[in-house]
Amino acid sequence: MDDPDGYFGERVAATYDESSAEMFEPDVVEPAVDVLAELAGDGRALELGIGTGRIALPLARRGVVVHGIDLSHAMVARLRAKPGGDAIGVTIGDFATTRADGTFSVVYLVFNTIMNLTTQAEQVACFGNAAAQLEPGGCLVIEVALPDLRRLPPGQNVVPLHTSSTSWAFDLYDVATQTMSSNYVEVIDGRGEYRSIPFRYVWPAELDLMARLRGLRLRARWAGWTREPFTSESRGHVSIWEKVE
Repeated sequence: MDDPDGYFGERVAATYDESSAEMFEPDVVEPAVDVLAELAGDGRALELGIGTGRIALPLARRGVVVHGIDLSHAMVARLRAKPGGDAIGVTIGDFATTRADGTFSVVYLVFNTIMNLTTQAEQVACFGNAAAQLEPGGCLVIEVALPDLRRLPPGQNVVPLHTSSTSWAFDLYDVATQTMSSNYVEVIDGRGEYRSIPFRYVWPAELDLMARLRGLRLRARWAGWTREPFTSESRGHVSIWEKVE
């Protein structure tokens, strides 16, 4: 990408909150903030991929000192424009390697952000970066979906997400490499526009191994922020690893 903001430049940032409106609903946000505030305690929280502040702002309103790391100037500008946004420190950079000042009680990535790192090496580096910024006994929290591979019959690599007369969205999978992309086609005033965002999906056991390599051990895994049990039918998970003291 030529855009220094990567795949989350001005065009995406301008409509991000509206296009993800369901993720900003209180019944989605508040359970996540409850868990993160509990883990932060009297310490500080670090969000990797802080974006427009969907979780960081309500977490800060709970009295938690929040810092963020994000590559996108455009997304962070939206955060800054919101009430309380100017009080949250943000370091611009790749969250797989960029460090913030000090250490934190909890480091977290939400809403599939770990998949924005599109190689296994980058994901492993992210675990190392998080572990290095955690206080002893601190926790790394990741919320991520599981791939919809059950919806792929033999010979098919596309899972449709949305179809209408003017817009289409679909995920494209390469099972051999665990790479995928979310693709969007929209017709506006008779002209078609196409956008594609790459990801790397990652399995829970693989995340656990990445954590062990960095001195982190699994504390809990749930199917969601309300702590429902994680099963083979779960569509995603919230996992918590703690830094061994």
